[in-house]
Amino acid sequence: MSKCQLFDAINLTEAIILTDGGVAPPGTSGIIVEVFQGGEAYLVELFGGWVKAEIAGDFVLANQDEPEAFMETLGVETIYPHQLQLTKSAREAMGVREHLTAVLDSLSDELVAEVRDFAEFLQQKEKQKQLS
Repeated sequence: MSKCQLFDAINLTEAIILTDGGVAPPGTSGIIVEVFQGGEAYLVELFGGWVKAEIAGDFVLANQDEPEAFMETLGVETIYPHQLQLTKSAREAMGVREHLTAVLDSLSDELVAEVRDFAEFLQQKEKQKQLS
């Protein structure tokens, strides 16, 4: 089984007891927000149904097409590979630029500088190609 990556969409394959005492049932959807030890475990934001906030601040059930509706966060939990199934990779879900931005946010400044230098090299190469 291939390891999941940052921002991959997943579904739980088994019930997970949430830190607040609730339970996320099998099939609960989530997004990987951190990868531990090269994929030995993942920090996953788990989602419930679609809701929207009332003026008083309470959440009420909503349709995903309603303005200001969002998926309620059930919890952010440590999940192991056998407890999840990949439903959509971040590469599929995001555009190339959005994915690159997410990857850059996870790198050190030193590595970001290397990416910048390489991007500038590609930019110069493209300019040379256009002049030929």
